Amino acid sequence: MTRYVLRRLIGMIPTLLVLLFIVVSLVRLLPGNVVDILLADGRATAETKAQLANKLGLDQSLPEAYIRYVGGVIRGDLGSSLWTDVPVTHMIMSRAPVTAEVAGVAILVSILISIPLGVTSAVRQDSFLDYALRSGSIAGISLPSFVVAQAIVVLPALWWSKSIPFQYQTFAENPSQHLLIILPASFVLGLRLSATIARMMRTTMLDVLQQDYMRTARAKGLTNFGIIVRHGLKNALIPVVTLLGLQFAALVGGSVITESMFALPGIGRLLLDAITRRDYPVIQGVVVSVGILVMATNLLVDLSYGYLDPRIRYS
Repeated sequence: MTRYVLRRLIGMIPTLLVLLFIVVSLVRLLPGNVVDILLADGRATAETKAQLANKLGLDQSLPEAYIRYVGGVIRGDLGSSLWTDVPVTHMIMSRAPVTAEVAGVAILVSILISIPLGVTSAVRQDSFLDYALRSGSIAGISLPSFVVAQAIVVLPALWWSKSIPFQYQTFAENPSQHLLIILPASFVLGLRLSATIARMMRTTMLDVLQQDYMRTARAKGLTNFGIIVRHGLKNALIPVVTLLGLQFAALVGGSVITESMFALPGIGRLLLDAITRRDYPVIQGVVVSVGILVMATNLLVDLSYGYLDPRIRYS
């Protein structure tokens, strides 16, 4: 497995280099002069414009700026914010725990809810419960995240004169207020994921239930629960784990809306603020960080296949 991991890590390098090239080219592809746009008040001196152009790498050719940025990434230096001069790496690391908590709770709740529902729907195929669960999952996929977030924010205030606390506090500072804002945000972020996993789980479990080894287990007198847990669940989970890896990027994208709606100081909110303020180094740093995280997640997903199905060998 070690050799397989090393090969995968080496194979990720070209993908990362392409991502970095796109990120560096992003500023140059924008219409107009970026420096003039950022210094639109007209009071900037030529020296200020030159400093900003140097900070964005616009005073260099594209290959030179690319090599400079790649070197910075290798050193862990993603540049500094144009407005606060705070290192982008520090900004991302300070916001990452909030996004990780929201996404982690969303994934955990999605798995705990959707997998049992998907298995139940498959076992009770074509029953009223199956139709109800399938309809619910379709509704969950169809509902936009911002609509669900608005409903969670507005309806309690209209019906019970209660509102979600929009002042973020850590769990150590105020546990109850922390949970009151993290749990609704995680629910919004994980709703579509739960519905998608439930549908995938139903489909894969239906296929597994028709396999010969499942019939053999029934012939040996095992209970349905034992058959599903011991023989069916692991095999049915492989496509679901693949789906989780693919949906991870969507979770990060959804965090932009969720964190903005619930005023959470996470990476999604950082990205939205940077886009609004045209803070290009921060935008570039967040895109690179998310890209690396997605590649690492896909590697972990591939490694999990061997645990779920011992027949899979990494050679």
